[in-house]
Amino acid sequence: MDEADTTGEIDLLTQSILLAASHHDLKALKDLLRDGSANVQDAETGFTPLHAAIAACESDEEETQKSVEHTNGNAESAPSAEEEAAIETVKLLLQNGAIWNDLDKNNETPGCIARRLGLNALYDVVVDAGVRAELLFGRLDEYQALNDSEDDEDAQEGSDATQPTTQPMEKDQHQIEPSIPEPREDPKDGAAASEVVDDVSLDNKTYLRSALTFTQDKLLDDSANAVMMSWETTIMNRHAEVLLPVEGLRALNVGHGMGIVDTAIQSHSPRTHHIIEAHPQVIQQMRERGWFHKPGVVIHEGRWQDILPKLIEDGIMFDGIYYDTFAEDYKALKEFFSEHVIGLLDPAGGRDGEGGRFSFYNGLGADRQICYDVYTKVSEMDLFEAGFDTKWEDVPVPANLMDPSNWKDIRRPYWALDIYRLPTSTYELAISGSCPNDAEEPIDWDRFRV
Repeated sequence: MDEADTTGEIDLLTQSILLAASHHDLKALKDLLRDGSANVQDAETGFTPLHAAIAACESDEEETQKSVEHTNGNAESAPSAEEEAAIETVKLLLQNGAIWNDLDKNNETPGCIARRLGLNALYDVVVDAGVRAELLFGRLDEYQALNDSEDDEDAQEGSDATQPTTQPMEKDQHQIEPSIPEPREDPKDGAAASEVVDDVSLDNKTYLRSALTFTQDKLLDDSANAVMMSWETTIMNRHAEVLLPVEGLRALNVGHGMGIVDTAIQSHSPRTHHIIEAHPQVIQQMRERGWFHKPGVVIHEGRWQDILPKLIEDGIMFDGIYYDTFAEDYKALKEFFSEHVIGLLDPAGGRDGEGGRFSFYNGLGADRQICYDVYTKVSEMDLFEAGFDTKWEDVPVPANLMDPSNWKDIRRPYWALDIYRLPTSTYELAISGSCPNDAEEPIDWDRFRV
């Protein structure tokens, strides 16, 4: 058989899989997946079988009329028979290794299409698939770290182990790089590689050595990434209000940046106010603006990984802790609340001894709604595992935020959503034995099983 015949057979199999997925033909799809992949893509549209299965639910009227605001888990009506069929198809594809966050030629993931069409139940299925994938990648990272510490040679041998057939998202808090993989490109194309090299936000130590640019409304790193912007003032003010509901409390903030949240904390007259900052230029700005001389303010120069163990050793406790660093990934945030907050947050502190509160800048995956929803769930589950009960408050962002003029001279917008989900974590879970979101609905753990 010559190469042309082989290519023709592959193209036929690809189209057959996509057609079966779009028709929600489970029997045909099962047969085709014995020899084919759940991750084939149409050359013209970039559709994967997941895209095809979901897009098939779109009618001509929906194409022009439906653009639905959707909050994951709050479907208003039961899915139609067509959507139910699509759900079963999507589940079959996921069980066969379909990538939940692949992009088509319109820069949409399967979940993006479901949300655009108002297919809430389908959207939830894709979000749950993303949660499973990210939790699995997190566990694999933990196991790899254990292997590395025990035996480098054994870890090297284990590197050939089967990996999950999903693609991990980028996890920077102030998201600059897209929170999903780029469209598949020719491996000979060196553009992506050169972009990685010149982006200091991809490595914390590189960022800390880089030059910063301060302007009236933003702070930029040496690669034109926005470290912080003035539009965040509203949400930072609300963070301070939630963490310090009365005067005279003890506050810790990790990551000063432009000083927005620390200014908000000061407005609540804390008894003590500790700030950890690692970038030399930010520290110099703090000196020039008088932060080192403010009553009750204690500045710690350096990385929180080096400073927190000493604070814990000295028995220093806080009523409110806030975390907002730059050029660190979700793994760092998880380490922070899993290993350090428990030694710093006073369980008998806060207003009237109700317990201390922890929060963080929730910017994970904020360039795309489905990624934001996935990481909101992932962080809630990890917080639950660490012993925290987390409540979420929806805070609107400025209506004109996505106007291109707001992102002038910035490498890439890190925010593309209408609502910021503000987390507040407490020790209530450990004390009462309640479930996460006890005042709302407990997590349905079964939904995350394949």
